[in-house]
Amino acid sequence: MKLTTALLTTAAAITLALSLSANAQEAQIRQALAERFPKLEKIDEVRATPLVGLYEVRIGTDLYYTDAKGDYVLHGNLIDAKSRRNLTQERVNKLLAVDFSTLPLKDAVTIVRGDGRRRLAIFEDPNCGYCKLLERSLQQVSDITVYLFLYPILNDDSTQKSRNIWCAKDKAGAWQDQMLRNKPAAAADCDTSALQRNLAFGAKHKITGTPTMIFANGSRVPGALDAQEVEKRLAEAAGGKSPSTP
Repeated sequence: MKLTTALLTTAAAITLALSLSANAQEAQIRQALAERFPKLEKIDEVRATPLVGLYEVRIGTDLYYTDAKGDYVLHGNLIDAKSRRNLTQERVNKLLAVDFSTLPLKDAVTIVRGDGRRRLAIFEDPNCGYCKLLERSLQQVSDITVYLFLYPILNDDSTQKSRNIWCAKDKAGAWQDQMLRNKPAAAADCDTSALQRNLAFGAKHKITGTPTMIFANGSRVPGALDAQEVEKRLAEAAGGKSPSTP
């Protein structure tokens, strides 16, 4: 019993020492970079990387790398050569992931195909050519619920078209008429504060282009995918794979 207690005490002491050392290292890096780059934005996080002596410095979702003293700074991709994994991209994917449960679904147009058991959220602009390609691909995907967030960021006409779609009696039908048949919705007026909330949500999560897809596991994909790739991503999401899983 005494030996076990002694071992536990020693382990706790080692853990505490490592924690203090890590905190001191982080403070040193923060101070060094602040002194050398006075206009540097606020550093959100400093943490060790798998490469001994190399530290990740995170500012928002921008990643930089530095040595223990902050003497050298790198901006680029950190690659695990053995597994050929892009560790930087995996980290960014995790940072950009959106918890599906936080999506304001009341501000989305809901489109259900089949039993609707699989879920996908998409931020789209009615004038986006790639969004139209994606919409065609999604016609081949069944048993899915698509939450379409109108996201008018391309031009003023996008705002008007989004308004008309949102105010239409059949929002889903108006959207598909626009994207699949190039048939704009009739002019209409209603409460369009949802569109402003969509823009605010997108800005908060740094959604800068359309289409941007968010799957049930939080993974986020910019750009259009074909039906086969959408199916693959839906399967991964259903399997619970996290956004950082290669």
